[in-house]
Amino acid sequence: MHGERQPRYVHIVTHGPQCLDGVTAAVVVASFHPDCHVQPVFCSNTGVNRALREFRCEPEHAEHEIWITDISWVESEVDRHLTDLQKRGVRLFWLDHHRTALERYRSGSVHVPFTEVVLDESFAASRLVYEYLRHTRPLKEEPPGLAQLVAMADDNDRWLHNIADSHALALAVNALNGVAAYEDLLEFARTGQWTARLRAAYESAQQDVARSIALAERSRVETWLPERGITLVAAVCDGYPSEIADHWNRDAEHSVFVFFDLRTQTVSFRRSPGCDVDLSQVAKRLGGGGHPAAAGCELPSALQELARAVAEAVQPALMEAVK
Repeated sequence: MHGERQPRYVHIVTHGPQCLDGVTAAVVVASFHPDCHVQPVFCSNTGVNRALREFRCEPEHAEHEIWITDISWVESEVDRHLTDLQKRGVRLFWLDHHRTALERYRSGSVHVPFTEVVLDESFAASRLVYEYLRHTRPLKEEPPGLAQLVAMADDNDRWLHNIADSHALALAVNALNGVAAYEDLLEFARTGQWTARLRAAYESAQQDVARSIALAERSRVETWLPERGITLVAAVCDGYPSEIADHWNRDAEHSVFVFFDLRTQTVSFRRSPGCDVDLSQVAKRLGGGGHPAAAGCELPSALQELARAVAEAVQPALMEAVK
């Protein structure tokens, strides 16, 4: 019908679905676009390049926006694809707080004609998105629990823990699978109340954290690096690297923790209080990124090295058994 408004689609690419900050950022974008078709895509740092390359923004006749929050990419092919979408009329927004993202943008390594870019280390990504939207697209009436949710996500992601239950909420989100966390945080934003599923997930997460700490304790290996005056602590975990580092920090000084996470098959870096190593730079040298105190990367060879160590341990017994 002539004069009828075109449907609007809002696509969100964010860190998740087990990251409170990334999922909350998606909830914020959705909350400020109540009359749009909102389509969140949750991905890891290792999957974001593929996710962005595969965006088609269909149907083409509709209005489209892409919001990239709490995550960044490294492939030039992604730059070209986003630029092509922008030429089609797609509006592009990027809001992130990771130091490696800021450095890439400031160095001129990102070549995308964004509608708006907000890169700032001061707050978590969800808070950056919230502050941007409440000033540029204010709602007549915000969902009653939205500001509280954003405050909790920011408090937890910056490891301040000044707000009651912020870390508990992060654990609950970590324990949920698929888009369940997004759905439940949308409900939290609407009501300011935990859902029954979130509470159950938190109880389950507490048990998972204890098991992951136990695994890390069994696999823990320490190496003293006199040139840097730090202790490198490496271990295997099954999720929750921040919780393990926080547990170990009670007795640690000038330490860098490196976890191979079986759950994500990635490497996570954390540091003890007083340690000034910029972990974002460590991760960057290995193809990853993050914050000075928390970062991560992929080490594709790690699984092969683990398998090789198992084979070397088993080989003598095998040779004895076949005689």
